[in-house]
Amino acid sequence: MSAAAFIPPVAADGHSRRFIATMVFVLGALSATAPIAIDLYLPAFPAMADALGTPESRIQLTLTSMMIGMGLGQAVIGPLSDRIGRRKPLIVGMIVFTATSLVCTIATSADLLIAMRFVQGLSGAAGVVVARAVIRDHFEGDDMTRFTSKMMFVTMLAPMLGPIVGAQLIRFGPWQTVFVFMAALSVLTTFLVWRFLPESLPETERRAMGGREFAASLGVLVRDARFIAPTIVVIMNFSMLFTYVSTFSFISQQELGASAGVYSLVFAVGTLALLAGNQANMIAINRSRPEQRMIVGMVISLAGVGWIGGVQLAGFAGLWTVTGGIVLMMLGCGIVFPNAGAAAMSSQSPQVAGTASAFMGSTQMAAGGIMPALATIGGVTLANMTLGVAAYGLVTAAAVAWTIRVYRKEPVLAA
Repeated sequence: MSAAAFIPPVAADGHSRRFIATMVFVLGALSATAPIAIDLYLPAFPAMADALGTPESRIQLTLTSMMIGMGLGQAVIGPLSDRIGRRKPLIVGMIVFTATSLVCTIATSADLLIAMRFVQGLSGAAGVVVARAVIRDHFEGDDMTRFTSKMMFVTMLAPMLGPIVGAQLIRFGPWQTVFVFMAALSVLTTFLVWRFLPESLPETERRAMGGREFAASLGVLVRDARFIAPTIVVIMNFSMLFTYVSTFSFISQQELGASAGVYSLVFAVGTLALLAGNQANMIAINRSRPEQRMIVGMVISLAGVGWIGGVQLAGFAGLWTVTGGIVLMMLGCGIVFPNAGAAAMSSQSPQVAGTASAFMGSTQMAAGGIMPALATIGGVTLANMTLGVAAYGLVTAAAVAWTIRVYRKEPVLAA
C-alpha cells in the first residue's frame, strides 16, 4: 500500500491531499534528522575510541551531550519561534547542524567531539520543537492526531534504521563517514524546508516575549490542566519506552544470551510494534474518541508489562518470551503517544505553540535521561527494567485518567 493511501483527498479542515502529503514528508524529515543522528553512529563507537585513543565510556559522553543539547535547544528555540516565526529558527538551526556534523569529521579528540555533539543537539532541536508548533499552526483535535500519526510513521523509522545504516557506512569507510552522512541528510532537510515549508505563523500572531513574559507563559502552561495532564502522559509514556530502549541492549546480551545481531532483530520487532500501534490509532480515529483510544493503548501496554513480569515470576524468562511482552508494551505506547501529544498541543493557541512544544520536548528529553537511570539504580537487570516500566506505566495510566477527567469538563480533544 502506498503512503498516499493513508491520506484522504481532503482533510476535515479543508487541507488538500497534496498539502498534507508534503507536510508529512517535510516535517517527518525534520523530526527525524536529529533523532537519527543520536543512534546512527552507535556501531562506530569502538572505531572512534581506537582512532581518538580514548576509552569507549568517553565516547558514550558524546551521546549524553547531544541529548542535553536537544533538551536545552528546544527550551530556547520553541519560544523564539513564537516571537520571530517558524522558518528562520528552522533554517538557521539546520545550517548549524550541518556545520557541526562536518566539524565532527575532523575532530582529533573526544573533548572536541563531545562539544560538537552538544552544539549538534542544540541546533538539531529546531527541527523537533518547531515541527510540533507548525502542526499546531495548521491542525487541532482529531485532525492534529491524524496528522501526527502519519508523521510519526516517518519519524519512528529513524531509530530503527539508524544503527543499521550506520553499520553499513562503517563497513565501507572510516567512522567519519557517519558524520558526512549526517551532514548530507541535514542539507537535504534544509532544502526541503526552504522550498516546501511556508511560514505558518503570521506576524500578527507572533508574541515578543522577554524573560518575565516567558516565565509567565510557562506558569500559565503548568497551571493549565488541559495542557499539563496530557503532557505528563507524553513524558511518562516516553519514560516507559526509553527505559526499555536504553537498557535492553545490555540485558538481552548479558542476561538473556542474545548476540548483537539478534538484539538488533528484537529492537526492530519492538519498533515495528510501535509503528503498528501508531497505524492502528490512525485507523481508529474515525471510529472512536481520543479518550477511548488512550484507554485501549494503556490496557495493552500494561498487559505487556504484566507479561514481562509474569514470565519472570514463573521462571520462563527468555529472550523471546520477554520480547512478546515488549511487543505488547510498544504497541500500546504507539496508540497512547499521538493522542496525548495532540491533546496537549490542541489545548493551546498557535501564538504559544512554540513555547508549549518547547516545554513538552525539553521535559521529555530530561525524562529520557533521568528515568532509565532511576529505574536501574540497583543495576541494569531485567528485574529492574521491569519494575521501572511498570512504575512509569502506572503513573501514565493515572495521568490518562486525569486527562480524561479534565477533557470531559472542557472537551477540546476532538476538533
